[in-house]
Amino acid sequence: MKIPLEKGTLYISADVFTAVSGYAATNCFGVKGMASRSVQDGIVQLLRRENIAKGVKVSYPAGGELVDIDLHIVVEHGINIPEICRSMMQEVRYNVEKITGVTVNSVNICIDSVVVG
Repeated sequence: MKIPLEKGTLYISADVFTAVSGYAATNCFGVKGMASRSVQDGIVQLLRRENIAKGVKVSYPAGGELVDIDLHIVVEHGINIPEICRSMMQEVRYNVEKITGVTVNSVNICIDSVVVG
């Protein structure tokens, strides 16, 4: 993403958005971790902390002034899924906007699996 400033231009890599989004999402209650975006044969892979970016997709609608974030997550059994997703959307939006200064257009959550314990 390219942001014009008074004395130059700031370039923010998609890796920054994926890292901030992934860490904000996994710190939410009830989230066991991120899932790989490329679910094949119905098998979901729970990603380790160092591969967290594979569960996040970032796109730039409206000419690159906004950011859309898609999260693929694994949640804990027995939680209130709609409430956790609302909380996560707010947390991810807040952290991305606070750290990067870029407005988040949307945060979309795909729950790929539910695990016990």
